Amino acid sequence: MALATNLGFPRMGANRELKRLVENFWSGKVDENALLNGAKKLREEHWLLQKNAGLDHIPSNDFSFYDQVVDHSYAFGVIPARYKNLNPGLETYFAMCRGLQKPGVDVPACEMKKWFDTNYHYIVPEFEPNQQFSLNSAKIIDEYNEAKAVGIQTRPVILGPVSYLLLGKPIRGAPQEFEPIQLLNRLLPLYEELLSKLAGAGATWIQIDEPYLVIDLPSTFKKEYASAYSALTKVSPQLKILIATYFERIGTNLDFIIDTPINAIHIDLVRAPGQLESILKRLPATVSLSLGLINGRNIWKTNFDAALTEAQKAITALGSERVFIAPSCSLLHTPHSIQSEKKIDPEILDWLSFATEKIKEIVTISKALNNNAQSVQIELDANRKSIQSRKTSTRIHSTIVQQKMKTLTPDMFKRKDPFRERQLKQRQKLGLPSFPTTTVGSFPQTKEVRAVRAKFKKGEIDQAQYDDFIKKEIEKCVRFQEEIGIDVLVHGEFERNDMVEYFGENLQGYIFSGNGWVQSYGSRCIKPPIIFGDVFRPNPMTVEIVKYAQSLTSKPMKGMLTGPVTMLQWSFVRDDQPRKDTTFQLALAIREEVHDLEAAGISVIQIDEPAIREGLPLRKEDWNEYLNWAVDAFLLSSTGVDSSTQIHTHMCYSDFNDIIESIQRMDADVITIENSRSDLKLLNAFEKREYTNEIGPGLYDIHSPRVPSKEELKTRLQAILKYISKNLIWVNPDCGLKTRGWSEVEAALKNMTDIAKEFRTIEA
Repeated sequence: MALATNLGFPRMGANRELKRLVENFWSGKVDENALLNGAKKLREEHWLLQKNAGLDHIPSNDFSFYDQVVDHSYAFGVIPARYKNLNPGLETYFAMCRGLQKPGVDVPACEMKKWFDTNYHYIVPEFEPNQQFSLNSAKIIDEYNEAKAVGIQTRPVILGPVSYLLLGKPIRGAPQEFEPIQLLNRLLPLYEELLSKLAGAGATWIQIDEPYLVIDLPSTFKKEYASAYSALTKVSPQLKILIATYFERIGTNLDFIIDTPINAIHIDLVRAPGQLESILKRLPATVSLSLGLINGRNIWKTNFDAALTEAQKAITALGSERVFIAPSCSLLHTPHSIQSEKKIDPEILDWLSFATEKIKEIVTISKALNNNAQSVQIELDANRKSIQSRKTSTRIHSTIVQQKMKTLTPDMFKRKDPFRERQLKQRQKLGLPSFPTTTVGSFPQTKEVRAVRAKFKKGEIDQAQYDDFIKKEIEKCVRFQEEIGIDVLVHGEFERNDMVEYFGENLQGYIFSGNGWVQSYGSRCIKPPIIFGDVFRPNPMTVEIVKYAQSLTSKPMKGMLTGPVTMLQWSFVRDDQPRKDTTFQLALAIREEVHDLEAAGISVIQIDEPAIREGLPLRKEDWNEYLNWAVDAFLLSSTGVDSSTQIHTHMCYSDFNDIIESIQRMDADVITIENSRSDLKLLNAFEKREYTNEIGPGLYDIHSPRVPSKEELKTRLQAILKYISKNLIWVNPDCGLKTRGWSEVEAALKNMTDIAKEFRTIEA
């Protein structure tokens, strides 16, 4: 019998219960017991949901208060020394995630990075050359036992030892030759102890995620994987091990594990469907295959006929008893359920499937394979009808957009003058001082702002009342920036619920869920828009509000836009045409907005592209194709303006070393980047490749509530000067301020502008 299985379920709950629970704990509204009990209740609900749907393998330990990697670090005692004097437990745990500032304590958070090519973030482990590991398995064992207590035998999920070490970094000051993978033999006994405890608790299957098996790795890693899994498979004869890969093809990395005595391998057949045949030929007779047939990262219904065809290939080769049906990856990356979606057009809603529905898809495919198609004929017929409806819908294609795509010319992908000439014209026009200050865009979205927006959406206040409120917030923001001496201002983005959703609401080809929330990091959730058809801009989107903001001040006001690649990456994207085509459609819409902003007198325009690095394919052989069209899309959106118009872009939480040439080809006049959590290492790339345009390395971390001191900011700016010429440096935070409180923002920005003024005096 083919088994119906799952790799992971969304944590937040149907109505973001976990978000509210954690944030109430942070604010002191609930105590630790309330937090733990609320989380336990939520886990039980999710396990029962999956059991009642008919899954054979249900995951446990896929829950987290922040992210699964920091959970893993805590479980294995990988806690940097700066946190060792804090109270053990949640204080230490959340300090690693968010930093901590209280009387006598001021510690920053650990570095945060994107989880492979997703918009999910993880906390980067920090390893010492003499790292001492210690096992705290309470969470992993307790959650397994929680499920068992309600009658559910789960498959615990843990991060594999090799991938865990590769996700980390050496602690600052470690010898240059030290690499975390050297700690593998020291770490493995702790894994063996953990697996032994799980076996003792009654576990029969364990899922060990090794996502690095889809990354280009040197052949020497065969030794590490062989060492790890030869040891772990000997822990207990009753414990079967599934190695899970996802997000790409495993390719020749299959060599690393094919000869180890594991029991099953999971492969992603959505992102890499072509790998099935080669793996079927090489799979040992003792190893089962988990087929990732259900898209764990998008929200379109699975084509049952296509999925059954692929599954049947595996069953023919292996027999049904060696086949698992599964999502391509954890369903963490999809919303909870479509059941609460009351406002999506019924035609389009019929095309969608969120996490709860995907569980049902897995079970339906398994039943069709095990009991024959007639046993689920109603479901199969309904699915065919949905797939055909979407394929033939007249709402998807626009002849106007298709014609625009045919009229693109080479001149639309380059600025009129080289950067040095543009720089002179911009300095003359803008009259900015050295070390110019700005922010990345958003200001605090307070409870009052969110409440007024909610009233407007519910019809409790009219458009005029809403506009009046937004204008007052903008004026307050402008006056504050003027008061502390910010040089290039922003309007604060109070009218925007999200940097992608706001623009999607003003573009054709998008629809929006009412409750389609997905975790980005910690308690931060996003509600990705859904691109279902050709995209175009029917009307200007930001021009009037930015014009109003500019009318309040004589200082330059930035027009704030989201770039086409980020619009793509942070949306649920149509899968019926190449992603490049959708991105170029978005770029044309942004280009029109850029031109209208310039015509309205806005001389500084920021087009944020934090997701360019995120979208980089995991296999290097696929990089050039992606980078060519991704950079072209940015150029298409940003060129055509006068040389005196300054184009900014923003990128965050990325390793830029491998794509610095592409960043240079973007030819933005100013780029702002995350820098505060990464110990200045990102600046090495810009120094080594002699990046020529202006750059604002973030001076402080906005994802932490702590306020940086002037001395801290001064030290960081002095360090930045070792990498970047003073004539190119901008002074700014490392990201938008949307999630912070006003008191934190006021204190931090005041310190930041004071330091910029001090450096102007020093450098004068």
